[in-house]
Amino acid sequence: MKQVVQNYKSGELAVLDVPVPGCKPGGVLVRSAYSLISTGTELMKVSEAGMSMLGKARSRPDQVAKVMQSVATNGVPATYRKVMGKLDSYTPLGYSLCGVVEQVGAGIDDVKVGDLVACAGNEHALHAELNWVPKNLYAPVPDGLAPRHAAFGTVGSIALQGVRQGESQLGEVALVIGLGLIGQLVVQLLAASGVRVVGVDPDPVRCELAARLGAMACGDPASAAVEASVAELTDGHGVDQVYLAAGGGSNQPVELAARLSRDRGRVIDIGKCRLDLPWNAYYEKELDVRFSRSYGPGRYDPEYELEGRDYPIGYVRWTERRNLACFLDLVARGSVDVEPLVSHVADFDDAVETYQRLKDGELKAVAVLFRYPRQDGKAEEAAAPAVTVPAVAVSTKSVKRSPARDAKSPVRLAFVGAGNYATSMLLPHLARREGIELSTVVTTTALSAANAQRKFGFAEATTDLDAVLGDKSIDAVFVVTRHSSHAELTRRALLAGKTVFVEKPLALTEDELADVLAAVEESGNDRLQVGFNRRFAPLLQEARKRFGARTGPANLRYLVNAGRLQHGSWYLQQGSEGSRFAGEGGHFIDTASWLLDADPVSVYAVAPSGNEDMQVVLRYPDGSTATISYVTTGPAGLPKETLDLVADGKALRLDDFVRASVYGRKKWVSSRLPKARDKGQNAELASFIKAVRTGGPMPVPLQSLVATTAATLAVQTGLAGGAPVTLEKPR
Repeated sequence: MKQVVQNYKSGELAVLDVPVPGCKPGGVLVRSAYSLISTGTELMKVSEAGMSMLGKARSRPDQVAKVMQSVATNGVPATYRKVMGKLDSYTPLGYSLCGVVEQVGAGIDDVKVGDLVACAGNEHALHAELNWVPKNLYAPVPDGLAPRHAAFGTVGSIALQGVRQGESQLGEVALVIGLGLIGQLVVQLLAASGVRVVGVDPDPVRCELAARLGAMACGDPASAAVEASVAELTDGHGVDQVYLAAGGGSNQPVELAARLSRDRGRVIDIGKCRLDLPWNAYYEKELDVRFSRSYGPGRYDPEYELEGRDYPIGYVRWTERRNLACFLDLVARGSVDVEPLVSHVADFDDAVETYQRLKDGELKAVAVLFRYPRQDGKAEEAAAPAVTVPAVAVSTKSVKRSPARDAKSPVRLAFVGAGNYATSMLLPHLARREGIELSTVVTTTALSAANAQRKFGFAEATTDLDAVLGDKSIDAVFVVTRHSSHAELTRRALLAGKTVFVEKPLALTEDELADVLAAVEESGNDRLQVGFNRRFAPLLQEARKRFGARTGPANLRYLVNAGRLQHGSWYLQQGSEGSRFAGEGGHFIDTASWLLDADPVSVYAVAPSGNEDMQVVLRYPDGSTATISYVTTGPAGLPKETLDLVADGKALRLDDFVRASVYGRKKWVSSRLPKARDKGQNAELASFIKAVRTGGPMPVPLQSLVATTAATLAVQTGLAGGAPVTLEKPR
């Protein structure tokens, strides 16, 4: 089997072929599905290995003290040989994983072969294809919890034990210093416990993530905003608890903890940070300093960890194993969401490259997962309880393209539907454009057709769709009706040989999407455009150009303040017209995919009960992620759409299509646009008309339209199933 190892003397990292561990009594042999890189602890170890001997000594004074003791006891030569022998050997990495039980040792009766378990321990939950894990260091994975999420079990237990040490109570205020992997989990655990949380981290991206995951305020440790938030939340008394989840050599976290704590507050050290306590500050407030020992009671006790001797629950309520099981349950029930923390998923064979990218800073991540191959050689995904969207077939037939038109010959258009969006956002642009003839408008009621004819100058108005589809002089058909009819009208228009512009959504169900693609296959006509207009917005186009190409994975955040619908809106007719997100969510997914230049490979969605607010996390092939926060309960004064894209040390920000900025070597800020926002409809229509006139390719490839639609539909599937949804690539 293969395992990730490191030579602490040289710093070399390697994936070695090593023997399969035996399945000893009192434990199980587990085949890894996913293992988690601790971007704090493990990277510290990897970085230390690359230091000089002097640097290693300075970073580990505890080990230097042991060496000096050995010198006093055994002499210099013997100590030197012992130290060099230990340094110049391969050591394992990893301590948190999820996998499938492959073999059960004697004395084990709580799991069986084929069960999914989460495993812990820096000697038993290693980055390796197979691990032997003793009983008290694994826990069964609850039904419905994805393996990639269960792989967080160990780090989750560390965070959970820290929160237990804080003895938090409902209504208290806590300060979390350090918003890395552990800090982000502490924020969520505290918020789930009814504690109001303020986060502190110099990284604004991590602050934004913590705010999305439950923190009431976040900021830089040097920012006055943090102190102001604490003062406001505590009436000036200071926080009840401080959780030190930061690392490094600075004493700033300890000093900040004292400054912002209340009298007799509690300071809990979870991370490995400098702890030079300022005596006066801690003495005057009589602060209670506590340490959190890793995963919980049982840690470092060989009788508990290796021999399986449990502590009686009446005396020790929360042990290592019980913490592990508790955290898995919290994630399974949606009280803690780990998916937004996953910055990158790498194949296990790419482990060395992944560590190097993390060490060099090329890959900036909160959490990174290794994905292991199954025995059949495929990447491990089958064990995940995710719902898979059926693959869709795109025609390989030669496409029937309209011939290029004479420049003097107008493009003749028909509109099916003339509601508010058509008459306010599409037809005004088309009515002013030269070379366009508005031929026919089709509606279900005669009056609406007559109104559109009068206002925009259509040559004809009718309620007879068949007549329009049979009219060979019409070049393109716009489908701008209610959502439930889009797929069927598009299907019919494609079969009639028309070029089709259908307003979003293309389809409300997978069956409808399959019907549209069957029409493409049957007719050989793929001349289709869906009204995803934001990618055509001039301001966003300019910002993307100035942002430039990227080499590493990106993080994208898209906040959509959709607002409340008026009573009686047909958007509320979910039984017939689909959910609100199904109707308009494709806009935001398409924008994210266009900015990331790829189609999503998975979707994870969570939503609170009682409204249509939701978080949608999209993952892309290169490890990029896009988080769409879709809220209907936001205040009216909040901008509708704000977007941030961060990659390669650069950032792009879009403020509601009125201003954009790019941060990099040079900062670019656009001029503020007038009150009327240009969301790209005019440019989109121009591209569509050009494609119709010339017979050239459509503005957006069909595969992209299908991928966006499938991802939008997968949101509802994921909400219903409570698990990530894998998106198969269209064939």
